[in-house]
Amino acid sequence: MGTMRQLAGKSIALITAIVIGLGSIVPSQVIASDLGKKSDRERGHSVQLGPRPQYLVNDMEEGALKEELQACLDKKPKRTLFSIGHRGAPMQFPEHTRESYEAGYRMGAGILECDVTFTRDKELVCRHAQNDLATTTNILLTDLADTCVKPFTPAVIADDGSLVSPASAECRTSEITLTEFRSLRGKMDAFNPRAQTPEEFVDGTADWRTDLYSGPDSGTLMTHAESIALFRKLGVKMTPELKAPSVEMPFDGFTQEDFARKMIDEYRAAGVPARDVYPQSFNRDDVLYWIDNDPAFGRQAVYLEDAGSPGELPDLAELNEDRASGINIVAPPIFALLALDADNNLVPSEYAENLKESGFGIIAWSLERSGMLADGDNGFYYQTIDEAISREGDVMEVIDTLARDVGVSGIFSDWPATVSFYASCVKPSRNRTHRRR
Repeated sequence: MGTMRQLAGKSIALITAIVIGLGSIVPSQVIASDLGKKSDRERGHSVQLGPRPQYLVNDMEEGALKEELQACLDKKPKRTLFSIGHRGAPMQFPEHTRESYEAGYRMGAGILECDVTFTRDKELVCRHAQNDLATTTNILLTDLADTCVKPFTPAVIADDGSLVSPASAECRTSEITLTEFRSLRGKMDAFNPRAQTPEEFVDGTADWRTDLYSGPDSGTLMTHAESIALFRKLGVKMTPELKAPSVEMPFDGFTQEDFARKMIDEYRAAGVPARDVYPQSFNRDDVLYWIDNDPAFGRQAVYLEDAGSPGELPDLAELNEDRASGINIVAPPIFALLALDADNNLVPSEYAENLKESGFGIIAWSLERSGMLADGDNGFYYQTIDEAISREGDVMEVIDTLARDVGVSGIFSDWPATVSFYASCVKPSRNRTHRRR
């Protein structure tokens, strides 16, 4: 996901202590009641949350929510559909790689995401954008750098050390074949704007992330079909996002409708039931195409909200129009769903209330993409509530408000363990009485 247009959903259906399904926001007959034919125990797998949830809970301000979560720290976590692995677990693993997906699965995500784009030979692959290879793979350090539509250009730095223009490069999956794509390795999505060489350009990972899992024997890129096979093996549900092409469509005769249809066809070819798939797009026409032409998959299609600020969000009339068109689920960025009351408490935004009034299912994106919270100015995802976010533990308040007050059915996260822990601990409770402040 990125800054995109999101899904809507009904305010009913929160989380259960074990598994949260999107079943209560769309007709129940299209929702699976479990996470696969085999349980984690039958597979010999266990949910492993690691130390981060405890760290976050311990950092919370004193109050009833902290006490509630502390009481769960020694409980066995469960896999939950409330926890959605955003590109896997890209806070520390290169996004959309096998390693990232497996990490997200281990952390209890019941749904995993493949952002879908295509290669020069029209094969579907998992990348957040068609043109992000320069920042998410090692392409600039290989012979395939010659295929980049914009070759590496070094930064221009003034005599006083100030940055005049950043280093840049643009490399697209649509310029390489599937075989060539498979030869690349994934890396953390980042670049060094002051780079003078390709080697410096790819070395820009934020200090709150890590390159520990970006070595020459990791960062395994995946096709869309391979992601389907992996997710089926793991027994999780799937939420593919049809990414906006960087090339003009039709591409060598390949239309946008062909693209939307091919993505769904790969699930059908793999024998994946529609109830296990939540196709997404920021493009309303893509969502309506699935609704009109493949209603089994279209009933669970997610319309991504692409507003960059509160003023860009649709009003109630626009939401009612989307709902009347057959869209059942909307996914907005976190900031769009939250506001502050007079006492600086987190509360549902007017937009969130409008979503519920329109009868949408709601999914939020994306948690833990903002780095350190205690250093202030937490950017895009917290823009409506930033003055109330002052410590790392506040992320648990964000989750709690989204779950119990807004009524979201799931949360995308770059580190699914945090959401999995919360969903394994807290039972739904509307109109909560405890407040942080």
